[in-house]
Amino acid sequence: MKDIYTQLLCKSEEAFIVGIELYNKPTIQYRIEGFSFFICNAWELMLKAYLIKNKGYQSIYYRDAPDRTISLDRCIQLVFTNKKDPLRRNLEKIINLRNTSTHFITNEYETIYIPLFQACVHNYTEKMLSFFAIDITQKISSNFLTLSVRLDSINTDDILARYPQDIAQKLIETISDINSSINDNESMRFAVHIRHDFYITKKQSEANATIGISKEASNAAFILKEVRDMQNICPFTTAQCIDLINKYISSQGINFINPNAKDTSKLSLFNKYHFNLFVKFYNLKDSNKYCYRYDRGSSAQYSYSNALIDFVCGEIKKDPQNIIANLKNNIKK
Repeated sequence: MKDIYTQLLCKSEEAFIVGIELYNKPTIQYRIEGFSFFICNAWELMLKAYLIKNKGYQSIYYRDAPDRTISLDRCIQLVFTNKKDPLRRNLEKIINLRNTSTHFITNEYETIYIPLFQACVHNYTEKMLSFFAIDITQKISSNFLTLSVRLDSINTDDILARYPQDIAQKLIETISDINSSINDNESMRFAVHIRHDFYITKKQSEANATIGISKEASNAAFILKEVRDMQNICPFTTAQCIDLINKYISSQGINFINPNAKDTSKLSLFNKYHFNLFVKFYNLKDSNKYCYRYDRGSSAQYSYSNALIDFVCGEIKKDPQNIIANLKNNIKK
């Protein structure tokens, strides 16, 4: 049983990595379908390993057909019992896409599903860490966990003109369904919203792209630096960063010390105060590598990158027992 359990996890990791590599190759035309197949396979193998670990070997077989293992849908029902769980709903939508891919697929599906794909990638890495203490970034750099995507606008009239009526109608219904689901599920476990915001600033340090004005032309601008989607690069809230950092500390067996803990049960717990110490001391909000600022009404909000989580975890690992006290003392100076 131990050998099968290990094989399931190894194959799950391979399927996940193949899906990521396939999706991020610009010359592959089959990447939407291929990614949906491989990511579903990765989840199925991982969840079966989880069931074996917690319920025994027989739990992955149908009771009335002991020679058949259960489907991914059944695995999801057994592990994620809450039907409204954003993670479960995310997987169910991607399974529907995988099943649809056997009939037809269009270029527009990439734009429709990329928020769900990106959330699914983050969910998988998080569950491998929390279920099995496996850090997938040891095998594939966290930089590659951000899916490359071509975002084209979707126009209903263009769809109706481009496709036969049955396909066009199915595509329009899918767009409506996914958009409605995203609006109903603000959790990043269901969808990582991808949005491009542009504004003009004279402060080059705040810019992700720069332009030059040509005196020889009445209307001219030249892109001098590649535009980056910062909400895709920095998808994590403060709470999510803290959660992932605590899971890293736990999975690595790091003897982290919270010097201000009055409750002994929280002695090794990394909290928001500690996170803010790191952000303040290292000026992390000033770096586009680690942080993205966006305005909602009159207040500014921030999201953070995988690189920030890796940086904080690395600094904690160097001196887990003294890092918080040292940061606090140095900030006071």
